[in-house]
Amino acid sequence: MKKLQGAHLRKPVTPDLLMTPSDQGDVDLDVDFAADRGNWTGKLDFLLSCIGYCVGLGNVWRFPYRAYTNGGGAFLVPYFLMLAICGIPLFFLELSLGQFSSLGPLAVWKISPLFKGAGAAMLLIVGLVAIYYNMIIAYVLFYLFASLTSDLPWEHCGNWWNTERCLEHRGPKEGNGALPLNLSSTVSPSEEYWSRYVLHIQGSQGIGQPGEIRWNLCLCLLLAWVIVFLCILKGVKSSGKVVYFTATFPYLILLMLLVRGVTLPGAWKGIQFYLTPQFHHLLSSKVWIEAALQIFYSLGVGFGGLLTFASYNTFHQNIYRDTFIVTVGNAITSILAGFAIFSVLGYMSQELGVPVDQVAKAGPGLAFVVYPQAMTMLPLSPFWSFLFFFMLLTLGLDSQFAFLETIVTAVTDEFPYYLRPKKAVFSGLICVAMYLMGLILTTDGGMYWLVLLDDYSASFGLMVVVITTCLAVTRVYGLAGIQHRQVPALGVRQLSLPCLGRAARHPDGPAFLPHDPSWHAGGCASRGGFTLGAASASQPAGYRLGPITGREPDGHVCGHTGWEPVTKAADGTYAQIRRHHQLREHGH
Repeated sequence: MKKLQGAHLRKPVTPDLLMTPSDQGDVDLDVDFAADRGNWTGKLDFLLSCIGYCVGLGNVWRFPYRAYTNGGGAFLVPYFLMLAICGIPLFFLELSLGQFSSLGPLAVWKISPLFKGAGAAMLLIVGLVAIYYNMIIAYVLFYLFASLTSDLPWEHCGNWWNTERCLEHRGPKEGNGALPLNLSSTVSPSEEYWSRYVLHIQGSQGIGQPGEIRWNLCLCLLLAWVIVFLCILKGVKSSGKVVYFTATFPYLILLMLLVRGVTLPGAWKGIQFYLTPQFHHLLSSKVWIEAALQIFYSLGVGFGGLLTFASYNTFHQNIYRDTFIVTVGNAITSILAGFAIFSVLGYMSQELGVPVDQVAKAGPGLAFVVYPQAMTMLPLSPFWSFLFFFMLLTLGLDSQFAFLETIVTAVTDEFPYYLRPKKAVFSGLICVAMYLMGLILTTDGGMYWLVLLDDYSASFGLMVVVITTCLAVTRVYGLAGIQHRQVPALGVRQLSLPCLGRAARHPDGPAFLPHDPSWHAGGCASRGGFTLGAASASQPAGYRLGPITGREPDGHVCGHTGWEPVTKAADGTYAQIRRHHQLREHGH
């Protein structure tokens, strides 16, 4: 084929890029074809963005709890096995699709329009997740501001939001080592601060009657969206610089919390509880499922964030190396976070005179109830509380950057001529729309809605997306397409990807992951949540109902079903890509 003339844009995936080197003629793959779309200003921008995207809130409040409830140190065996068998191959697969197409989650399926529904499902899932994820960041901001005081507001009872059940647990009585009251009949000040003051959940009668808007939460949510918008204002050129701080500073705070935690009395008790191996748990299928769940959600595969970030890479970026750095680094971070958390919980259990398992919780209960309560027992408690919530803020923002960038990139790649010149305005409109949709989460019953979205928005639909992507690669693009056309560009051997072949040929791995609806999901709530999940899960099937056709500028109709391999469908695909190039060239 003739070399493209005047092409100063980095070229999306086309049949000439998918051919063997002998068929490519004089196409120069090193030319920067993406000047208008944007690129990372450096390789480290991409690497830190991926680290920030993967290392999120779940590493702090989900992995430690899953580890100790599923065999302690023995849990690391299925965890690392699942990382090698499922996590690393799927991670590399998504990066490959993005880098070698230079397109977002929707436009990338020009290689096979039959599977474009997978991109639509990604967009729907990440949109729902972004709405409630920023609400969690708003909670973190609320606690961050509350920590700017000499006495933490959740340290004592006697406030207007406290009840007669509130008890300041200051440790066992002298002499018999027993607590003055039965703990099951009392509530800690931090728990009432979270449920009765921050959430004001007593003002709601359930998910169907959310109550009034909490204006303090409303303002925190607004601030969260303003921060996100300012950081993604110029796309990856701005967010790629912000992550130099947001992706690295949490490690400094985590190290400080870890050093402080292990020096506390009773810390070793918590660490033993966290990592003492109980190998008999390995005989339970539940432990292996929990390990797969942790890997699946922690790495963020299927959301489109990895694909989007990789689409801004240069053609020869070594994503093979980056895959191992990010995935292994993510696993190590989770383990270190467990040490930091359980060392403090061990100290807390000793101070209260109760077993560690009575103070250990997962999810928001750990971040907004248990750990804040532990902070009140430390000298300079506001300082340590501020550090902890600032760490959560930076961890959450990195992931939110990826969610918003995925949405903006996907839509602008579909309509580049109209939206790309006004990408900043479009990003602002997306943030405003999602803020308005998230206002339901700031009501008295907002937590009911948040848990509903968390349970159903990225459950079954996410599994369908991953399975569909694997099928598209193996049955349409073909593993040979990766090994013979993409891998050589990275300078690695074809035989160094055995796990990718196994995982892609047998994509039903995530299908065994169970769905566990929350306590609130009854009646209409359960049906509404199921509708959310079904909406995303049905997207891939919606695009398989008929052949995909296109019309060239000269009026010639071209088309294919999208089921055959890309190399066989090159004519129809290339017509669509060529028209896309013409639109982009006219934009200049």
